[in-house]
Amino acid sequence: MKFVIDMMGGDSGIEATIGATKEFIKRHPNVELFLIGDLNALETFKNHNNIHLVESKTVLKMDVDPLTALKEKDSSLMVAIETYLANNCDCLISAGSTGALLSAAIFKIKRIPGITRPCLITSFPTIKKNKKFVVCDLGANNSNTKEELLQFAKMGSIYYSIVYQEENPKVYLLSNGTEEEKGSPVSKEAYPLLKDCKSINFKGNIEARDPLYGDIDVLVSDGYTGNIFLKSVEGTAKVMSKMIKDAFKKNVLTMIGYLFSKKGINEIKEKMDYKNVGGALLMGVNGVVIKAHGSSDVRSFLSALENGYKLVEVDIVNKFKKELA
Repeated sequence: MKFVIDMMGGDSGIEATIGATKEFIKRHPNVELFLIGDLNALETFKNHNNIHLVESKTVLKMDVDPLTALKEKDSSLMVAIETYLANNCDCLISAGSTGALLSAAIFKIKRIPGITRPCLITSFPTIKKNKKFVVCDLGANNSNTKEELLQFAKMGSIYYSIVYQEENPKVYLLSNGTEEEKGSPVSKEAYPLLKDCKSINFKGNIEARDPLYGDIDVLVSDGYTGNIFLKSVEGTAKVMSKMIKDAFKKNVLTMIGYLFSKKGINEIKEKMDYKNVGGALLMGVNGVVIKAHGSSDVRSFLSALENGYKLVEVDIVNKFKKELA
C-alpha cells in the first residue's frame, strides 16, 4: 500500500500527525508513506524505510474557500493531492479544511462515473456489542437535492455491505418524526424516491435520538443536518463522560463505588468515544480519501490512518464501482 499523509492539516497540526504516524509505522511497517509538510518538522522520519518526505510551503486555513485552496499549489493539501496522483497511491489522509479537501479531490482525483455529489461517510457505535451504523452525508455538502439523497442512500448501502459484509442493509432517513409526511422540504421530496427504489432496503424516517440503539444500518441525511447530528453525538458523549466523572468525585463513598464499576464505565467510554471512529471516507471520488477530524489528537488521527488501511484492504473503491454499475 501507498499512503499520502497531509502532516500539517488540522487544528493540532504536526503535534497530532507525527505521533500517530510513528505508531502506524510500528503496526504496518510495509506500508509506503509519503509525508507532506515542513521538512525540518519531519526530520524524525528521514532515516525510516518506506518513508518519503515531500516539502510543502504553506498550510491552508480551516475556513479557506475552495477556489483559493486550489490556487495554493504549495500548500500541504495540494502537494498531497499531486503526490497521490504522481505516485499512483492508494490512500490520502488529511485533517485540514473539509471544503478544500472536497474541492481538490473532485477537481484532481475526479468523481467515479455516475456520482453526482460525493459524500462523507463514517461508522458510529451503538449500545449493541460490535454493532455499528453508517451516516452519509456528514458535511461534504451544505445543501442537497432529493436525487442526491437517493444517491447517498445507495452509496451508504453499498459501503455498509462491503465493510460489514451484510447484504440488504436497513436504510433510514434522518427526520424530525417517523411519519412519512415529516421532515425538511428536501427530505419530504426524497422520501418517495427512497421508498420506490428497489436497490435499497428503505425502512422510512427515523428521529435523531434512535440510531444509537443499534437497530439501523444506514442513516441518510443532507450534509448540513448530518454534520449537526455528528457534532451533537460527539458533544453529548463528552458531556456525559464529564458528568459521570463528577458524580464519582463527590465523596469517599462515590469514589469507592467507582472502583467497583470502573471496568464497565471504561467500556462505555471506549465504545462511545468519537476518537475511535477513524475519520470519514469521501465516498464517490476515484480513490480512498479520508477526512480526519479537524481537532484530531494522536489517537484520533491514528484511527483515521487505520480506517484508511482497512478500506484499502477491502478494495472499497473497486468494489463500490462494481456494485454501483
